[in-house]
Amino acid sequence: MIRFDFETLVIIEKLLRATEVKRIYVLIRPKRGKDTQERIAGWKTNPIIEVLLKAKPNIFERVVAIEGDCKEPDLGISPTDRDLLTQQVELVLHGAATVNFTEPLHVALDINTRATHQMLQLAKQMHRLVAFVHVSTAFSNCVIHHNTERYYPEHLSCSAEKVLALRQMLGKDTDLFDKMAPVLLDRFPNTYTYTKALAEQLVQTEAGDLPVCIFRPVSIVATNKEPISGWVDNIYGPIAILHGALYGVLRVAPVNLKAKSNIVPVDGCANLVLSCAWRTAVEPVQRKEQSIYNYAPSDENSRHDYPIAQAKWYPFLHSTNIPWLFKLATIFYHLLPAYMVDLYLRLRGQKPRMVAIYQKIHRNMDVIQHFMINNWSFETLSTDRLWESMSAVDQQLFEFDMKSLNWNSYFQRALLGMRTYLCKEDPTKESIELGRKKMKRFLILHRFLQFSLSCVGIGIVRWLI
Repeated sequence: MIRFDFETLVIIEKLLRATEVKRIYVLIRPKRGKDTQERIAGWKTNPIIEVLLKAKPNIFERVVAIEGDCKEPDLGISPTDRDLLTQQVELVLHGAATVNFTEPLHVALDINTRATHQMLQLAKQMHRLVAFVHVSTAFSNCVIHHNTERYYPEHLSCSAEKVLALRQMLGKDTDLFDKMAPVLLDRFPNTYTYTKALAEQLVQTEAGDLPVCIFRPVSIVATNKEPISGWVDNIYGPIAILHGALYGVLRVAPVNLKAKSNIVPVDGCANLVLSCAWRTAVEPVQRKEQSIYNYAPSDENSRHDYPIAQAKWYPFLHSTNIPWLFKLATIFYHLLPAYMVDLYLRLRGQKPRMVAIYQKIHRNMDVIQHFMINNWSFETLSTDRLWESMSAVDQQLFEFDMKSLNWNSYFQRALLGMRTYLCKEDPTKESIELGRKKMKRFLILHRFLQFSLSCVGIGIVRWLI
């Protein structure tokens, strides 16, 4: 049984392609006018599924939709479906969450924390269960800057049990509960990391004899190799910054260049999740403490060889880890050019839009700024031991070793993937060459603008002197 989130589709694809799994139950809710069956049917049009469908055209017959909703009592699962799950499920991968950093506390708590508790209670009724993998985040304990593979309940201002009891007691008075957020969160920067930390404590205290482990990845980005390289389908975190820079729209960002860039490929995450499940299943059920697997990189490199033809200006990005300096820089690099473009659009009788775009960008930057200017390190001893315990065949089939990842090569594929899957530009030589020609023209204009502004600056200084 799998609960849906970003890496879920990659996990499902891997299970169907590389294993003999008989049935996958996916907990999924209707969305945007589509019922659960229509949403799953829509996956077949995703590029990441193409390789699988060519080899096994009817493989999705093994995927069964279980209608549910994390915000509802008992996960919104019908009694009939609950009976089915308790009788059939052997492995639970619990990863669905709201990753909106600005989510009201009551919403984040219901989805990220209460749903975890309800999932644990459901798992205790599963007669055939051999493993339960709770997908957390490496930043669930971001109040400290070096994270080992253990629980950190001491950093919570109040236990998860008490917070959930308070939420239940206040019931529909969500406004009053949300007003308590600053006190409850304490040092946590947002409701996402806080409620994920609470969920971890629930796993620690409520799992009992369940065969449970916790998977903690850092920021998840494009695929490395499987089933296609460079695939990505969302824009958030570091992807949002790179995406904006590629378009030539984002020119300054709050980034600490001395900090470690904590990103991992999504196919490595899928492989490690399944490997964690395997290790948990073969370990003794009775354990004093569940295993925790941090997933983080060891080093990184970057290049840029795939300009996009739809870019608005020559791509460049200045960075600073000083918040007030970032705010000042946005005036000159973002807002002044945006007002000039909007003025031009107004004169042409068109609707101005650039200022509104940059206001949205700046709001998003404010949300993720804490994670871009601070530095974290993560111990990965359990993950390393898991890798070493696997056979050579399994290591090749379920590759997740970050030490062997060639970052230079990976970023080449990731950038091409962003160009293809996010920017919707053909990965052909002709399209790439068109982008390069456009970049050359933009570079000339960019240098001319730099020269002109330098001349103006020198003229002003001489006039003042």
